[in-house]
Amino acid sequence: MPTTSNKPYRVGRSKTGLGLFATKPIKKGSRIIRYFGPILDSRIPEQDEIENKYLFELNGRWTIDGSVRKNLARYINHSCRPNAESDVRPRERKVFIRAIKNIEPGDEINYDYGTDYFKAYLKPIGCKCVSCEAKRKKLRAEARAERTKVKARTEAKAQKAGAKTTAAKKKKLNGKHFPGKVGRAKA
Repeated sequence: MPTTSNKPYRVGRSKTGLGLFATKPIKKGSRIIRYFGPILDSRIPEQDEIENKYLFELNGRWTIDGSVRKNLARYINHSCRPNAESDVRPRERKVFIRAIKNIEPGDEINYDYGTDYFKAYLKPIGCKCVSCEAKRKKLRAEARAERTKVKARTEAKAQKAGAKTTAAKKKKLNGKHFPGKVGRAKA
């Protein structure tokens, strides 16, 4: 008999890799998960030199290394319009992720990673969150529409210019210049 988890989340495939998804409704203001791992001290050179994407800074001195496999909170992705936020408690050396909106089952849980992380890791490759992707999609559609308008205007101008040259040729034919043989009138 399969066992069901009573946790309101699961790890799953996201557009940006792996992500954390809600399996049950999560109410606004409720705690979702704790971000945990070894606590690093920036005053110790060996610990200050550790580099990975899962470091969560509590304050200027303490940092959580969230790269441990059991830390499922590390799968929560960045979003510029998040549905959760981090609740940092530096004195307790704990970080909780809590909902800032009602989250429905199947929704990806995400929070804003902050300016420093964004500039260091996300800005060079471009933010892949849903709101930024939608913004880029809208801008691409607007640019495509503008190119279509410009092309239509150019074609209309070319047609108009072509019609003017045809009209000018017809005027010459109706005037003094006749195509074919021109004979004298017999008297």
